[in-house]
Amino acid sequence: MSSAFKTIISRSQSLFSTPSSSTTNLIAVDGFTAAKDAGSLFPGVNPADDGEDCDQDCSSCSIRYPSKFSINEDDELYGHVKGWSVHLLIATGKTDWVRDVADEKGSVMEALEKSRVKPKNGRLMVSASNMPPPPEFYRAEAGGQPTTVLVLPSFVFVDSVTPYDIPELIHRFVDAGPTTTTPLTSPAFSAAPEREGQGGGSDSLQPNGEAPLSLQIETEGRTEEPPDISALNDALPELLLSERKLSSHPCAHSYLILLCSQKTRDARCGQSAPLLRRELERQLRPLGLYRDLDDERPGGVGIYFISHVGGHKYSANMIIYRKEEGQAIWLARVRPEHVEGIIKHTVLRGKVVHPGRQLRGGFDRLKGLISW
Repeated sequence: MSSAFKTIISRSQSLFSTPSSSTTNLIAVDGFTAAKDAGSLFPGVNPADDGEDCDQDCSSCSIRYPSKFSINEDDELYGHVKGWSVHLLIATGKTDWVRDVADEKGSVMEALEKSRVKPKNGRLMVSASNMPPPPEFYRAEAGGQPTTVLVLPSFVFVDSVTPYDIPELIHRFVDAGPTTTTPLTSPAFSAAPEREGQGGGSDSLQPNGEAPLSLQIETEGRTEEPPDISALNDALPELLLSERKLSSHPCAHSYLILLCSQKTRDARCGQSAPLLRRELERQLRPLGLYRDLDDERPGGVGIYFISHVGGHKYSANMIIYRKEEGQAIWLARVRPEHVEGIIKHTVLRGKVVHPGRQLRGGFDRLKGLISW
């Protein structure tokens, strides 16, 4: 953990107090508090406040899983998710990938795995996604294809990232940005401004108004052949930051719903994701909240397919990021008939309909709570 990050956490410890009614279920961790059970992390629905049918499944849903769709219904879910600090979604334009996405030759996922430049602020979770890459991706040779990276919880898109750009991506947008345990009430971080031009735009996320980090990226020797990522990174870890290439722009969505769709890991993920997406669209469109992959209107809900996140035996896995509230709510065992309640109560209000059965974990930066 970087010294700057430790300072921010230390300064923010006084911002959070543990409710007296649940002190036995909370454990202090790095200035945040680990909630020991599902009810301590996010509130569940309450018929007195949310209506008598708040915990009932959708009766009008006609979309169903295949008859032989079977999952583990017995394990306790909460508290077994490995914690993460920053989550990167890599645009690939695909809904399925090789078993381990880091094995996709010449990809940004492979470069992140093999890079000697590692984040200094905790565990990095990397997911391939079905976000569409820019047109240049399809014209470039393998190993030099520029693609889009979405950084969470920053809600920032980084444009035209190639395997050569991993050090800059890590230094400017991972290390210098907020993490899952950065207090939301802290003024230490600010969102990236609108997209700026290449090379020199002041578009990185910077703590406490300090001078921007910069990164000298060596461009000589680029070839049209897929790069040897291991050899490439031999020259990179010690490079100073002085020339910036990557530009960024904010993600306009208020909420993101991530669905594991990787059937090469488990067929159930490949079956459940498109069915859930159909029901999500059916429920979101009348509310004016549905956003497809090319819709950049402010607000609304973006829905992305992502690669394996673990726990496919509890399919479907759904991770909900709530931007303004500084939360991620990780659910499992989600079925189409659950979608109406998830949108109404979880996405829009931060309440969990079936916490004991579906909540795997998450974080709340405003309240200073994590599940790990």
